[in-house]
Amino acid sequence: MIKRTTIIETITLLNIILFLYTGIAKMDDYSVFKEQLTESPVLAPISKTIAILLPILEFLVVLMLAIPRWRLKGLYTTLALMIIFTCYITILLTTSDHLPCSCGGIIGLLSWKQHLIFNGLFILLDIWAIRLMLKEKNESTFKLNEEVNYNILH
Repeated sequence: MIKRTTIIETITLLNIILFLYTGIAKMDDYSVFKEQLTESPVLAPISKTIAILLPILEFLVVLMLAIPRWRLKGLYTTLALMIIFTCYITILLTTSDHLPCSCGGIIGLLSWKQHLIFNGLFILLDIWAIRLMLKEKNESTFKLNEEVNYNILH
């Protein structure tokens, strides 16, 4: 049986790879990324702000995931971002004929259906990792309480 920590670490690593890759891809071709955001019917009014903040946020998420103490918050952040990205794609698919993709790198080559499947997979993985981490945290708290109670009674 696969250990809970192995699953958490694997999902964390997948998220680190994803967000590091997309952040680097956006910065590597920043002018294209910025231009694609200005073409978005939803994001055009705030495209300059998003063009600056999104890669920074992606790198901050990588940092959060890499530091064990911040990992749970990092997983919650990746979950929130993947849900936001999925909602954004859904809005574009239902409201616009022109669908610019500003994902960056090879992910930008996915069809919109593939984007939704990809995002859905990461959403499920993030939920799974969060649940496992919370379960692990609760069990360690329970064990700590048992030790404290044992020491007090003896």
